[in-house]
This record gives sequence, C-alpha cells and structure tokens, in this order.
Amino acid sequence: MLTSVAASISFLVAGMPVTAHAAENHLETVKQRGTLLCGTDNTTPGLGYLNTKTSKMEGMDVDMCRAVAAAVLGDASKVQFVIVTDKSRFNALRTGQADVVFAHTTVNATRASAVGVTFLPATFFDGNGILVKSSLKAKHIGDLNGATICTTQGSGTEVLWAGYIKAHNWKPSTKVLTYQDTDKLFAALTSGRCDVMSTDKSALAGWKGNAPDPKAFEILPELLDKSPLAGFTSNEDPKWNAALSYVVYATFEAEDNGINSKNLDTFLKTNDPYISKFLGVTGSLGKDFGIRPDFVQKVIASVGNYGEIYDRNFGPGTPFAIPRKGSMNASWKDGGMIYSPPWY
Repeated sequence: MLTSVAASISFLVAGMPVTAHAAENHLETVKQRGTLLCGTDNTTPGLGYLNTKTSKMEGMDVDMCRAVAAAVLGDASKVQFVIVTDKSRFNALRTGQADVVFAHTTVNATRASAVGVTFLPATFFDGNGILVKSSLKAKHIGDLNGATICTTQGSGTEVLWAGYIKAHNWKPSTKVLTYQDTDKLFAALTSGRCDVMSTDKSALAGWKGNAPDPKAFEILPELLDKSPLAGFTSNEDPKWNAALSYVVYATFEAEDNGINSKNLDTFLKTNDPYISKFLGVTGSLGKDFGIRPDFVQKVIASVGNYGEIYDRNFGPGTPFAIPRKGSMNASWKDGGMIYSPPWY
C-alpha cells in the first residue's frame, strides 16, 4: 500500500521572496531544512495538477517530487511544492526557491547549455500536439493556416510554432498568443480567444479527458517535435544530480525486477545479492550517494515503481488513459525507452 501523503500540502509561488539561497550542496541544505522545495506545475492534469475536488496535488511530476523527499528525508510528505510556470521554472532553481524542478520540461540542447541546468532521466516521452474544438472540423495541421494558436509563455512550443509558421509560409493572419499556464490556455480555447491549444500531447489528453464534454475537442494526429520530459537540477551541484538521477532510476529498476509497493516486504528477504544491494539491504549505495541506505525502499513504499506511477496518472483508470504498450513510455523490455543502468 502506498504511504499516505495527504496530511498537508504547502505551496510557494515562484517569484515570491524566500529565505533559501542557491547553494552548491543542495543535499545538506535539504537535510538541514527538513523539507524539499520542489518546483512543479499545478495546472497540467497527469503531470502536475491541483485537484480542486480533493485539494491534493497529483500527477507524475508531483510523484517524482514525493519520491525525492522520501529518498532524501525518509518521508514523502516532507515536500513543499513551489508552483512554477513555463516562464519561471528555470529562475526558481537559479534563485534557490526550488531544490529541484519537475514541471513537464523538455530536454533540449539550449537548456542544457545556455540556461545552465542538468537534466535528470526522462520520465515521460511526449511531443508537442494540437487540441482544437470539434466544431472547427480541422483534421490536420494544414487546416490551421490563418488560425489563432495559443500556447504557454516561455515554452519551447512558442518557439516551435514561430518557426513552423515561417517555414511553411502561412498567412499573415496566423497568430500565436501566449498565456501563463495551461489552465489559462484551456480557458482561452473554450472562450473562443484561440482556435488551437498547443502544448505537450499528454497535457492535451489530460485537459480533453477532464473537460465537461470531452467529445467537444479533438487532438490532431501530428506532433510538432519530440519531447522527452525530465526534472532538472543546478549544473553546479553534480552530487545532487547524481543522487536524484538514481532516485528516478530506482522507479524504473523496481518495475524491471517486479518490485512494487505491495510486494516490497517480500523482496527484502531475498537471497539474490543484486536485489539485496538495489534495495539497500546490503552494500553502500545510499551512503555513496550521500542519502539514506534504504532510499530505494522509501521511494517504492511511497510512490511505487514506474508502472504504478504511470498507471495512477495516465493509466486505464484515469480520464485520459494514455496506453503504454507500443509507446516510448513502455519498459525497454517491451521496446520502450524506460531504462535504468545496472545497479551493481
């Protein structure tokens, strides 16, 4: 059974003054503070979303925040969510308002170089898609020449559309409008200010699935690009990045070995030396990373393995049900991209 993390949720909004400062040793800073400051969105169903019915944060990115808190502090509830937008997410890290950010961020060369962040392993493979009202009767991207296209401020999608429109010589009447977050973006689409909502296809599936009438919207078949989504840390703290990378990898490796939140206790009694080392029963992996010896156990008990995380946020029981089978989000054993290095 997953550990309950519903006790209390506290928020900061990126841009607000804070007492924390950027530091090269985030690991010690987080341990001394006793709380993880994790940047995430609260407007994107499936990834980072404040469920107004339950008043709880939910989504894959939120689960990754909780996994880090569990690994470093031993308690998945010891996380303060720093609400970021596409525009503010990198600055939240630079100014010390967040220790790590999981906010549906695409790994790309500019962000790894000019922006100066170091990415964690990709947790969701996506692409920029297109959501339209069914009444528009658009079937393909070419039908949108001259339309008003809306996306989020400071996003890669904004840059992509500017390039696409120019490269394909679309009509001068074609416009790109930007909004602060996907909540405002969807509102602009439903109110008629936009003909098109464009962002990661998973987010579009979330908004369509959660809409009062999902049939009123269509997701077009085209993708504008490839979008491996990952968390990121400061490039000035490689030790912190290494530890958090293996927190993410732990969820992949657990699924590979059939270890989940329900059978974890059984695996703790194993005679398999590889599994014993992976779970921290033997060896010094946690100590070597500077975190808890049982960090993998804490992660699995709190949020589950990758398959459990995926099913909780995108699986058949969710409003949008994005299949893993046959996709890049399948395990490498099934032809996908979810892959952990070995743990020996």
